[in-house]
Amino acid sequence: MFTFLLWCLLFVVCWPVALIALVLYPLVWLFLLPFRLVGIAVRGVLELVSAAIMLPARLLSAPFRL
Repeated sequence: MFTFLLWCLLFVVCWPVALIALVLYPLVWLFLLPFRLVGIAVRGVLELVSAAIMLPARLLSAPFRL
């Protein structure tokens, strides 16, 4: 909602820039999408490595919890 209000303010102040932003926003989103996917994959791999490293400590800390 805040982004829409900010765009409306920009439209009132300088409508050509607002229209350019309206056209370029989906293109920028599509350009940044692969970087987001890589970030999600890297985070998943790091969490998997962290879980594998912490597994012996978790098993030793509560052996009867299994």
